[in-house]
Amino acid sequence: MTMHTLLPRALPPAARHYSSSPHFTEVRVPEKLTSLHRTKPGVWGRLVVEQGTLRFIEPGPPERDLAVSEGEAIIIAPELLHRVAITGPVYFLIEFYRE
Repeated sequence: MTMHTLLPRALPPAARHYSSSPHFTEVRVPEKLTSLHRTKPGVWGRLVVEQGTLRFIEPGPPERDLAVSEGEAIIIAPELLHRVAITGPVYFLIEFYRE
């Protein structure tokens, strides 16, 4: 049985930015992001939506499906299984952090 973890509201205090993805759009988004995947051990993600809206999906049961809109960000804990779904025009990136 898969258990949900609560999405953290903030990065750990010791987390330091080390990389960012390029900007993605509804037309230019890698299949890896729309398929189930995980961040690496010890790596935190920060999904930042700059324009539009996308969905952040964590498989269940029960599945968690969150809309992330312009100006919002979601913190993704290390090794959390997830994917994104594109619902329309969007412009976003992912920042990566390590403790």
